[in-house]
Amino acid sequence: MSAQQEPASTLRYKRLSTLPMQTVGGAHPLTPRGVVDSIRDVVGQREMLGLLVKRDLKSKYKDSALGFLWSLARPLVQLLLYFVVLGQFLGAARGIPDFAIYIFTGLTAMGLFTEIAVGGTGSILANAGLVKKVYVPREVFPLASVGSALFNFGVQLVVLLAATVISGYPPLHWGILYAVPALLLLVVYGLAFALFFGALNVYLRDMQYLVEVFTMLLFWASPVVYSWQMVQSQIQNPVLLEIYTDNPLTLAILGFQRAFWLAGADQPHPDDLLLRMGIALVIGFVLLFAGHRLFLRLQGNFAQEL
Repeated sequence: MSAQQEPASTLRYKRLSTLPMQTVGGAHPLTPRGVVDSIRDVVGQREMLGLLVKRDLKSKYKDSALGFLWSLARPLVQLLLYFVVLGQFLGAARGIPDFAIYIFTGLTAMGLFTEIAVGGTGSILANAGLVKKVYVPREVFPLASVGSALFNFGVQLVVLLAATVISGYPPLHWGILYAVPALLLLVVYGLAFALFFGALNVYLRDMQYLVEVFTMLLFWASPVVYSWQMVQSQIQNPVLLEIYTDNPLTLAILGFQRAFWLAGADQPHPDDLLLRMGIALVIGFVLLFAGHRLFLRLQGNFAQEL
């Protein structure tokens, strides 16, 4: 049979057999070079990452009349419930000025962390079809969850800023800079959670439910619907108070409150808040690095497990 008569598939296989083999992903993923190579792969797939973020946002609100406005529905309903039930019925608002802004500030911050952690944990399973069929750096799936969470956070932040203007306390002060390290804390720790538990979730499918329960516990362990001052007055042991205060989510929420809750500017806050946030951020980057290394170690069998 002449070359012209050979099937097209045979010719294609022969042509592919002459191409050199190329390693995808880090050849040694647990070495510093392997980590750098994986980051370079992710940067090279930034267009793919952008498409995944757009797909997640579009699929979430597909065929809905209000579209992205639904990203406000849950925090606004939570705000109403907490404001009425906790603030008015249970009296939590008595010692907290401008309670509605206080609540919405904490809900906006906590919502970002929860969406990154929970969405990133289930991201590999949610994209099982892509993982099994084509090679892309697996990190793009948790990162896509970060992108969509940041978009929703941006929408809620616009509403929060509008609410501060309406309340008469717009955040026109130097304290607004606290929002930068607070945002970094939420993203870094959320992504560390997403990489760590997202990789484990491929092998142990209960991880996503564990993360949902854990984030719920973190919500109530952070000063979202109650103030740090209430905790300070109730916890007499200074060591326990330091442990509570140095919780990274507590620090992030306190930072957002310093930035956007001007009505509480005269309320007591932890000493050296910015220094505490800086230390927590350094620890967060260490955890992110460790979570990424675990992710690289486990990603080799993702397709087989799925």
